[in-house]
Amino acid sequence: MRVPLLQGDSFPEGELPHKQNYLARMELNRQNRLATGPLSERFPQVSGIMISMTYYQKGVNPVLMLRTIHLLPSDSAYFNMECMIKGCVDGGFDLTPVVTNMVKARKKTGKGRIECLGKTENHTGDHASVEYEIGIRYERSR
Repeated sequence: MRVPLLQGDSFPEGELPHKQNYLARMELNRQNRLATGPLSERFPQVSGIMISMTYYQKGVNPVLMLRTIHLLPSDSAYFNMECMIKGCVDGGFDLTPVVTNMVKARKKTGKGRIECLGKTENHTGDHASVEYEIGIRYERSR
């Protein structure tokens, strides 16, 4: 089956242009964020979360990106970040279990490292990782 493009051109099925794949991934990401609901529903005792991450890749310049996220109760309780390595399939960094366990134990800070388990054609299985530090603020007990 061929997928039609503009002006009568087409690509074989499964070989959609990069932009269409990107748009499909972005839509799936948006749907996943909506499905998780707000932080206030998932963790009502939490008043805010700060996540600082350093993305690493194998290679000469290992630091790919520094990122800090501040989440408020109205923000989505979505803690899954995509792998930044082009062509990585089924990879990423899911901090959901880390945050969930911290909230259950009412921990205020935590840090660690997780590896991307995705697959790429051009990279080894340990092609990317994230070091993270998480700070959680809780509502005051009444």
